[in-house]
Amino acid sequence: MKSPQGQYAWTVKVGEKGQFVIPKEARELFHINPGDTLIVLGDVKQGLAIPPKHTLGAMMGRIFGEKTSEEAEE
Repeated sequence: MKSPQGQYAWTVKVGEKGQFVIPKEARELFHINPGDTLIVLGDVKQGLAIPPKHTLGAMMGRIFGEKTSEEAEE
């Protein structure tokens, strides 16, 4: 089964302490490095999401009603 361009899926196993390893391909694709802080979002109906770190600023701006640098240029 071919996935849509730019969309990926991986499987991980959760250990006894609730930890899982982010697959190497995903870490490389999203530039996740040792020591990085990630945000985990959860919705009881839709599940968990770990958005790429470069989207965090724009996402927080939308949540709190601030304009992003791209919107400010318009």
